[in-house]
Amino acid sequence: MITQNYATAQEVEQAFYRAFEHADLGEMMAVWAEEEDIVCVHPGGGRRSGVVEVRESWRQIFSQGPRLRFRLVGSRVFSGRMLSVHSVYEHVTVAGDPRPAHPVLSTNIYLLTDRGWRMLVHHASPLAPEAAPQEAAPSVLH
Repeated sequence: MITQNYATAQEVEQAFYRAFEHADLGEMMAVWAEEEDIVCVHPGGGRRSGVVEVRESWRQIFSQGPRLRFRLVGSRVFSGRMLSVHSVYEHVTVAGDPRPAHPVLSTNIYLLTDRGWRMLVHHASPLAPEAAPQEAAPSVLH
């Protein structure tokens, strides 16, 4: 597994989506906290808890190689000293597929650990296309 000390929750989020687009399981698991309390919910899927279940869910998703591309809009961020909660609209396209993006609403929760910031929760829910904004300026709430 790649070891990286992320200085900010935003760095972890960028690494998360980069790993997702590259279908890189090692890079993906490097963004997650090494806690059995981690949780991942993929669109239309059930809750995966703990490192083993979360890793297996990503292994299955990445088994077809890098195919997904993300355009993030409408980001809302609440940051504290130890926890950062990000709500973002993902416009997801499949490489080589001309169909419009599939909108997804995601909540990503990051925790400050002794190894820097790490993902604690990723919860993604599919949306109807008309429910997702196409463009919006990001905002940070403190």
